[in-house]
Amino acid sequence: MIYFVGAGPGDPELLTVKAWRLLQQADLVVYAGSLVPLQVMNCCRAEARLVDSAPLVLEEIVSLMVEYQQRNQLVVRLHTGDPSIYGAIGEQMTQLDKLGVPYQIVPGVSSFLAAAAAVKREYTVPGGSQTVIITRLAGRTPVPAAQELSSLAQHRASLAVFLSVGMAEKVQKELLQGYEPNTPVAVVERASWPEERVCRGTLQELTKLVEKAGIKRTALILVGEFLTAGGRSLLYDAGFEHGYRKEE
Repeated sequence: MIYFVGAGPGDPELLTVKAWRLLQQADLVVYAGSLVPLQVMNCCRAEARLVDSAPLVLEEIVSLMVEYQQRNQLVVRLHTGDPSIYGAIGEQMTQLDKLGVPYQIVPGVSSFLAAAAAVKREYTVPGGSQTVIITRLAGRTPVPAAQELSSLAQHRASLAVFLSVGMAEKVQKELLQGYEPNTPVAVVERASWPEERVCRGTLQELTKLVEKAGIKRTALILVGEFLTAGGRSLLYDAGFEHGYRKEE
């Protein structure tokens, strides 16, 4: 079997039990060397073949995985965070479907969740934002016109921007078309890694914030009032009756 496995945001203790077990059993692990930390790769068994996917193209990756699968060996295709978010697994699955090769997907903890933990905030705030938008700025990978940051900014939802910290100035310019200049922002570099860093400020300071910190990659930009706002949930309010608790 071939398994697409979420490696989590970086901390090996944030691997799921299933992900850890598969790494312990795998004969072949294909991983992104620039993104998966050594501590996670240390979870693999000593006899496993570890292949960095960075220099490989799609056809080479698929061919290698199928080669091992046809020998009845266990294959792990390791993706950072959760494979369903910017994991590029769709094209790999399409190739495997054409070949009639079975596979499974093992979800993981996404970095946007680890980033929320790093800033000690919840994206959905009682009395505040009830919507979380996960997006990225257009680069070499295009973004549909209706999903450009300037358009999404009109919702003023809690926002997690992936793969865009190297274009912070453009991110700031587009988001200012919807969010107020004093909207809180946080830049979380390498969430959950030992070298994790959090930089806080306001949207109008975003570019300077990133430049001063020298952050160029492997970071998320969080935007929204959730970073400073808070409220009390009705769920645990003494006057809120529900099926498990009657109002006193």
